[in-house]
Amino acid sequence: MQKYIALLRGINVGGKNKISMPELKMMFEDNGYKDVVTYINSGNVIFSSYNNDEGEIRKNCEAAIADKFNLNIIVTIISAEDISAALRHAPTWWDNDTQSKHNAIFVIPPATAAEIIEQVGIAKPEYEQVGYYGQVIFWSAPIDTFSRTRWSKIVGKPAYNSITIRNANTAKKLLQLLEKQ
Repeated sequence: MQKYIALLRGINVGGKNKISMPELKMMFEDNGYKDVVTYINSGNVIFSSYNNDEGEIRKNCEAAIADKFNLNIIVTIISAEDISAALRHAPTWWDNDTQSKHNAIFVIPPATAAEIIEQVGIAKPEYEQVGYYGQVIFWSAPIDTFSRTRWSKIVGKPAYNSITIRNANTAKKLLQLLEKQ
């Protein structure tokens, strides 16, 4: 049995696309997933599955969410091995400065991290740092100059539809929860 994280994009933001975490947990269990745990209200679900086809799991989760909650929510699936490898290979500057924002940007297939980085454009080194491993883009920017970064302006651009963002603390906590199971 494989361990995974489902990252739901755009739920419980600004009162839109509301999904109760206990109901989401139950939905996953009702669809045959095991060891289901949700983490915070932004749509992070840790679970185990006998199915190891991430694309099929994604389609099943999206269909179940549409059926149960009447919402078309994009889901990305990342295996325990993939998130562990990505966080082990995070750049040394990521999540090391308390005066900066640090995000893990999860790329939703079929897009790739390289394609998303190319669409956003070259990072402005005086304001931000960007690196990636696998399907996870690591981004850090000082809070004081955050609004001057390319990546802070991704909302509304085509690349934005192919990502879901979690802050460094959430990404690390998800890995801890996976490791506890």
